[in-house]
Amino acid sequence: MAGLRIVAEGRVSVVTVNRPDVLNALNTALLEELLATLEDLGSDPTCGVIVVTGAGDRAFIAGADIKEMDGKTPLEARDYSELGQEIAHKLETMRKPTIAAVNGYALGGGCEIALACDVRLASENARFGQPEINLGIIPGWGGTQRLARATNIGYAKELILTGRMVDAAEALERGLVQHVYPSAELMPRVMELAQQMASKSPVALYYAKESTNRALHGDIGGNLVHEADLYSLMFSTDDAREGLRAFVEKRTPTFIGK
Repeated sequence: MAGLRIVAEGRVSVVTVNRPDVLNALNTALLEELLATLEDLGSDPTCGVIVVTGAGDRAFIAGADIKEMDGKTPLEARDYSELGQEIAHKLETMRKPTIAAVNGYALGGGCEIALACDVRLASENARFGQPEINLGIIPGWGGTQRLARATNIGYAKELILTGRMVDAAEALERGLVQHVYPSAELMPRVMELAQQMASKSPVALYYAKESTNRALHGDIGGNLVHEADLYSLMFSTDDAREGLRAFVEKRTPTFIGK
């Protein structure tokens, strides 16, 4: 049945967009389901890391559902944009690391969802692009902002203004993804990375993510003050005491998220 599949492997939750017949395109109902799922996983103490991927071997998320978009009024389009942006913001700022396992086409909204994740790993057959210009519209789920921050503003303008699709090798060269693997290796490598993250202190993961998110925003002086604030705050946590003590005692720490 179309929709989302959620599978937990230890402290890693894999969220799979399951509409392979339409290359996992996102309609409003699926966007609402995805947002609710992320909210639930975000508050679930048994979940440490979230992986987002697409069903099948052709597409991660091929974008928004064009058939549904056709005929929208400006107000309906605004609601649609804000819903997509809310999901992207959730992925980018939630307390838990998020990983995009890009196993095929990541176009339009799919590229924007991937860009909102903390880390992006891709298969060799992955393809990326913001083709909205070909439809007479522009990206609406954060692509005009996050693509430039993931790569550089000139490259972002080139892709957005031409609608050009790029392959996994170019995406890796430009910093759009962090690693590229053969298709059969993608999910094992993704899970290896996710399980490694999930073994860390949940508190430290959140504050490390929050501080790093500020790197491309605002004044570096203010950001360094914020980093120092979070660094010192960590020393009030049970996890920091456990991690430091475990290092001294040459053992593996047991973190509890407090």
